[in-house]
Amino acid sequence: MIDLTINTTLARTILTGFIQTEINRTGLSRAVIALSGGIDSALSCFLAAEALGPSNVLAVRMPYRTSAADSLEDAQTVIDATGVPSLTIPISDMVDPLLARFPEMDNMRRGNIMARMRMICIYDQSAAVGGLVIGTGNKTEILLGYTTLYGDSACAINPIGDLYKTQVRQLAAALCLPESVRAKAPSADLWLGQTDEGELGYTYAEVDQLLYLLVDQRYRPAECVAAGFAEPFVSSVVERIRRNQFKRILPPIAKLSNRTVGYDFLYLRDWGT
Repeated sequence: MIDLTINTTLARTILTGFIQTEINRTGLSRAVIALSGGIDSALSCFLAAEALGPSNVLAVRMPYRTSAADSLEDAQTVIDATGVPSLTIPISDMVDPLLARFPEMDNMRRGNIMARMRMICIYDQSAAVGGLVIGTGNKTEILLGYTTLYGDSACAINPIGDLYKTQVRQLAAALCLPESVRAKAPSADLWLGQTDEGELGYTYAEVDQLLYLLVDQRYRPAECVAAGFAEPFVSSVVERIRRNQFKRILPPIAKLSNRTVGYDFLYLRDWGT
């Protein structure tokens, strides 16, 4: 068993400092977060409230008509626990006309539309209150591409993107997040009965261990098999990481000059902060 235990006190200090520094360097002091009622967005909300002060964080709930009732309730529990102001924007009336236009849509297309509509709403609120959008995606989701491009992956900064799901749970416990949020099955809540692990075909606990070897320890796939992981499991995870690389980078720019944005012109390196 691979030990993924983190120093939660140190992580808390680093992540709250990250939020404060990255927002302040833009000249802003506020943040906006899409609060689903799940553990990832709840943790990001707790960290942002601690870093910026609760009054400077707006939590936005964006339910669709099929969203689970406990999602709204758990999000409210987080709002109450952190003391952040909140707003609820139902997205059904915005989403349904497009769904009706293409009745043959499968669940993935439908879910992507909901995720991108939430992105539109959260960025509108970002402009309305003058705050940056805080990301809620963890390292496991980012590596596996288990996210909607320009949907739930869209953010200005992401405090929890270097924490595996296993580690998100550790930090959530250390910050005393509500038990109802920490205990629930992970779900994007995009259709009835949907769960993350049901879609992925394996648990976060299983895949986190493999990802740690592949990514953090730079193991080759064959070495992961030798370490005890089933070859089909390793192959499927490696392929998923490879296939979803495009979600982890800005759109590649065709290089024509000697100072191409993203390759040679890198703001922080060239100009400092």
